[in-house]
Amino acid sequence: MSNKDETVRPEARLPKGLFDVPAEEIRASAAMLATISDVFESYGFEPLDTPAIEYSDALGKFLPDQDRPNEGVFSFKDDDGEWLSLRYDLTAPLARYVAANYATLPKPFRRYQSGPVWRNEKPGPGRFRQFTQFDADTVGAASVAADAELCMLAADTLEALGLRGQYVVKVNNRRILDGVLESIGLGGDNQAPRRLLVLRAIDKLDRLGLHGVEALLGKGRKDDSGDFTKGAELERNQIVPILSMIEPGRDRGDQIAVIDFGVGGSEIGTAGLKELEQINSLIAVAGYSDRIRVDPTVVRGLEYYTGPVFEADLTAPITDNRGQPIRLGSVVSGGRYDGLVERFTGEKVPATGISIGVSRLLYGLKTLDKLSTESAQGPVVVPVLDRDRIADYQSMAMKLRRAGIRAELYLGESGMKVQMKYADRRGAPCVVIQGGDEHAKGEVQIKDLILGATLTAIKDRDEYLKKQAEAQFPVPESKLVEAVRDVLARHKA
Repeated sequence: MSNKDETVRPEARLPKGLFDVPAEEIRASAAMLATISDVFESYGFEPLDTPAIEYSDALGKFLPDQDRPNEGVFSFKDDDGEWLSLRYDLTAPLARYVAANYATLPKPFRRYQSGPVWRNEKPGPGRFRQFTQFDADTVGAASVAADAELCMLAADTLEALGLRGQYVVKVNNRRILDGVLESIGLGGDNQAPRRLLVLRAIDKLDRLGLHGVEALLGKGRKDDSGDFTKGAELERNQIVPILSMIEPGRDRGDQIAVIDFGVGGSEIGTAGLKELEQINSLIAVAGYSDRIRVDPTVVRGLEYYTGPVFEADLTAPITDNRGQPIRLGSVVSGGRYDGLVERFTGEKVPATGISIGVSRLLYGLKTLDKLSTESAQGPVVVPVLDRDRIADYQSMAMKLRRAGIRAELYLGESGMKVQMKYADRRGAPCVVIQGGDEHAKGEVQIKDLILGATLTAIKDRDEYLKKQAEAQFPVPESKLVEAVRDVLARHKA
């Protein structure tokens, strides 16, 4: 056979920045999401789902100005030549939904949603191209009381997940930063691209440190891989006020009104300070001051935020799978985006929301032993000893399922020895065995695999014989369900 006749087989590999999710992580995530849903529901938010694919112009942040709109999103053309994109968050699709249904929606409109989002960005440690978000948004409420409530919602959610004393919710106002930028000559629509570069630079403070942000505010920064990120190209006299505002560890005091954010006489900056004072007052009255605090380093990197912004970090030490300390990053983030719906309607529609990074929070909960990582107990397995009687074995499995017991009929072609090994690998608590002799007597054998695995450690002969009789025993077919329930109860299944 020549080389060109050989079968070319694809390599079993994952695309960069994507990952498979095993059963135990899916179950742990489902348990966490159920808790989050309960908290969100308690605040009166209603569930909503939107498609994973939207028209690219509806997403707003990235538009098709090249051969494809590939800056940050995954895009393709449909049969009509229209650009479509995988959603990069759940907020832009919400704005499209509200704009399309505004006349029939209650105002304010409060919704929560969970689902995957995609970013066409360079992957790296802890940075993926697909991840799950869980959002809550209030649309149609201009009062900063809605922003304060979302900060409280974030705190209550983390409390419900068992993280009391191990997190902090930080709040700021983008108008304050806008005031600082205005004071250094970066106001006006013509400076919008440079302002966005500044925002994204500041948003990387926790990851890159002050010197890294300083480089991105200037000419740019080269990372460890050698890749160069172009900076905002600010002058030194423009960089210094920004660094002064965000300097880590700077003592800000308790009274927001006297904090020098460097807004000078900026009208928008002064308005931002006033809103921050109001939020701080609402938080104090509600008794959340020990969990929610003002932090001028919070800016959020997305362009559409227009007012208060917030994020929550875990304060407890987090380590990777080698035990090395890592910075997890914010597990909750969000802010006010009063202009997003206006893109569709031409009318001002105030809106604010939070987003939970599901994978990141799940990792933090596991690391802090706040969420069980144990695999769920496997199903009761019914081996097939006689191929001609497979319908009888199927009937046993169905009887267990109808009684609410997870059960599986072995559907392979192997003999009894391999079937027992299969049951072990499936984590089965027990198996239900019926050979020809048991069938003639109208019985089944129940084999307790969990108890059976402990027999080799028993040294006393009488104790061994007693446990052996408990580990495998016959029962009438009519008592199958009761016998299996007894085994499961024995192991608190």
